[in-house]
Amino acid sequence: MANILVTGGAGYIGSHTCMELLNAGHQVVVLDNLSNSSAESLQRVQALTQKSLHFIEGDIRDGACLDQLFQQHKIDAVIHFAGLKAVGESQQIPLAYFEHNIAGSISLAQAMQRAGVFKLVFSSSATVYGEYNPSPYQEEMPLSMPNNNYGYTKLVIEQMLEKLAIADERWSIALLRYFNPVGAHKSGQIGEDPQGIPNNLMPYVTQVAVGRREKLSIFGNDYPTQDGTCERDFIHVVDLAQAHVLAVENRLTESGCRAWNIGTGQPISVLKIKETFEAVNAVQIPFEFAARRDGDLASFYADCQRAQTELGWQAKLSLEDMLADSWNWQKQNPNGYR
Repeated sequence: MANILVTGGAGYIGSHTCMELLNAGHQVVVLDNLSNSSAESLQRVQALTQKSLHFIEGDIRDGACLDQLFQQHKIDAVIHFAGLKAVGESQQIPLAYFEHNIAGSISLAQAMQRAGVFKLVFSSSATVYGEYNPSPYQEEMPLSMPNNNYGYTKLVIEQMLEKLAIADERWSIALLRYFNPVGAHKSGQIGEDPQGIPNNLMPYVTQVAVGRREKLSIFGNDYPTQDGTCERDFIHVVDLAQAHVLAVENRLTESGCRAWNIGTGQPISVLKIKETFEAVNAVQIPFEFAARRDGDLASFYADCQRAQTELGWQAKLSLEDMLADSWNWQKQNPNGYR
């Protein structure tokens, strides 16, 4: 049993990971500035697990706040989710992304070093593979420049953490590269609750289903894919959360810096998501085809063999589970946590 600090732990993936950590018998401390999340998610995690966690409202860019946290809680390892994550927004306000994501991660690593904590799991992204690698993506492929500033920050942080581990062998770092997380906890009590217009497909679909949005726009139907719409590797958020538990447990005993893809390895089209959602949940999703979006790749998906071999992890939940659980969350919480 370890004491784990989860930055951004009130967010979508963070809250589900807190749940799995508590279920696995770990203690959890959450640091979150609530800029794109709600403390209500953590109340529900505690109610569902019948276990308590410590919540600190604060920012990873605040060194004094981090120092106090590390003094008050004997932290064994850190899972680092905190950051800004909207691709489109990152193109409009790049400096904010550089400050929150890159400078924030530097601030966190410095505070960890001051506190003598060297075990870290970083929430990275498949965007670090760039535009030119063929799918399925494998961890040893050369990384290339992502076509958006959000992905760029993930690439910079990954490279920075790799260099840290080379310079000081006390560091033990996991880079989890994930694909498209969807779904929600089976209870429907916690789920994805974006503020404003959703940037991701799934909450947009569920908000149309619940009547908060008029219709779904599918960007581009002339891609070189089976049905002409973009294909992505969708993964259930609970499977993803369990991968974080295995990764942090692995880092407690290993050293160096290691990357793992976390996906299903199955490309699924946007149109198929819409059609399967309708079939599974018996609800219609009005939609239109719209022009392609800048920077959208036709298709990408993961090779997850390394995570299976080294972490003993694999995705267990199906596409139908993802879509039923997303709808169950949205139906019970039409306005999210508000």
